[in-house]
Amino acid sequence: MSSSAYEDDIKYYIKRSRRKTISVEIEPDLSVLIRAPYYMPDRDIKKFLHDSEDWIEKHRAKAAQRMAETPGVHKMSVEEIRKLADEAVKDIPERVKKYASIIGVTYGRITIRNQKSRWGSCSSKGNLNFNCLLMLAPPEHRDYVVVHELCHRKEMNHSRRFWSEVERVLPDYKESIKWFNDNGDALMARMLG
Repeated sequence: MSSSAYEDDIKYYIKRSRRKTISVEIEPDLSVLIRAPYYMPDRDIKKFLHDSEDWIEKHRAKAAQRMAETPGVHKMSVEEIRKLADEAVKDIPERVKKYASIIGVTYGRITIRNQKSRWGSCSSKGNLNFNCLLMLAPPEHRDYVVVHELCHRKEMNHSRRFWSEVERVLPDYKESIKWFNDNGDALMARMLG
């Protein structure tokens, strides 16, 4: 269930689910996605939005700048996306198998998708989703996304314990975060249109 509203020419979407926390994401079209628990009152969501105004403004500006710096991005054809997905079906499960063993967790179904805003996700049942665009990222950064999602099998949050687990497996994980911050929007833009 989701709703949307305009505020100062910014479009906000609210998506409610069985999650326990609230979060904010900047979408590729510069709209703002708020993920909130079903039970959270609207007034609490509005307060969260108000408290997050500076963060939202800063990150929308960054995303807009990156989009301006990558005009004329080559949009991928259906065939190119299919080819990436085929490569991902072979590549990603091998990485998941390897790192699940290192982390000491189990997992459910692995799904490869062509998403416009997320690199990966892990459900409460342990099912994993990965974006086929990961095949355009260097292998070590693909590893980071796999490890990130598998670490959610131990911690379904982004707490200090979660990041400690990621660091235990990939001590240089912050380099991957920087790489996605610098290059992720340009890659995602290839999926749009």
